[in-house]
This record gives sequence, C-alpha cells and structure tokens, in this order.
Amino acid sequence: MIAAIALVLAVAVVALLLYAATRPDTMQIQRSMEIQAPAERIRSLINDMQRFNTWNPYNQKDPEMKGTYRGPNAGPGAAFDFDGNKNVGKGSITIIEPSEPNRVTMSLVMTAPMACNNVIDFTLSPQGPASTDVTWAMRGPCPFLGKLMGVIFNMDKMVGRDFETGLTSLKAIAERR
Repeated sequence: MIAAIALVLAVAVVALLLYAATRPDTMQIQRSMEIQAPAERIRSLINDMQRFNTWNPYNQKDPEMKGTYRGPNAGPGAAFDFDGNKNVGKGSITIIEPSEPNRVTMSLVMTAPMACNNVIDFTLSPQGPASTDVTWAMRGPCPFLGKLMGVIFNMDKMVGRDFETGLTSLKAIAERR
C-alpha cells in the first residue's frame, strides 16, 4: 500500500515537472488604465525615479525598505537600488532607454528572493488633450524554476494585481494636479 502511494506521488511530481518544462521560455505581464491627465504630466511621474517611488506599489509594500538613488534624477541612467522584505526583495531598477514622449523603459534586476532580469515598459497613448491610456508591461526570460512557480502560482494575477495598484496610485496623483 505504501509503495503504491509513493509511486502515485512520484508519478505526480514527474508529471508536474514535465508540464512545467513545456511552459514558455519568456514571461510577460501587463495592465492598462485610462488616466484623466495629459501624457506629459504622467510621464514626469514615471521618468523621475524619486517621483516614480511616490506611487510605486512595491515601496508601499515595505515602508522599511532601504533604498539608494544613483545617477541623474530622471531619464536614462536614473536608478534606484532597494533592499526590502520578502514581498519586495532586493535589486535595482534603472531607466535604460533614451527618453521618448510616450514611453519609458526600465531594467529590473532582482538578486533576491530569486534572481531575474526583466524589462519594464510604460507606454503612454494620448486619448485627446486631457486623457491618456497608460500600459505597464514587464517581460523577461523564464527559467525552469520560474516555469515551475508559474504552474503552482498564477504569477500574472499576483504581479498584475501590484501593477493595478500602482496604476491606481499613479492615476490619483496625476489627476489631482
């Protein structure tokens, strides 16, 4: 009886590992929100690291997080190194692309709890003079451990919820000016 249970468990674990191996080698998560503010105003809240951190949901997840700014305040090279609790982790975020009127691109390098290197794009699509659709997207490689975690946890839902919280905070700040 014990041997049969052990065999069933072993087959289930192997099936789980095989299924995880078939998952995509890249991940992408994105959320969008319409904000009643011009793109220039919204962009200034994203393209400046200190202003970005006024609405960044991960800063709110850990008010005790240690952080250091590097480089210029805004635009390519502006960076923030952080060391937070298990909900935030440890790593850095850096604006990497030359400034465009309707896009800000960042590099997110995490060293804990899991190492990863992702690209974040904020795309601003003006919908007239006083309204902008804002899309927050993240993409990057998905190694086997990430694939396995994706089978067990819905990463799109977990991270997507954080993006939605952040966009709601960005909206509140941008619309009250």
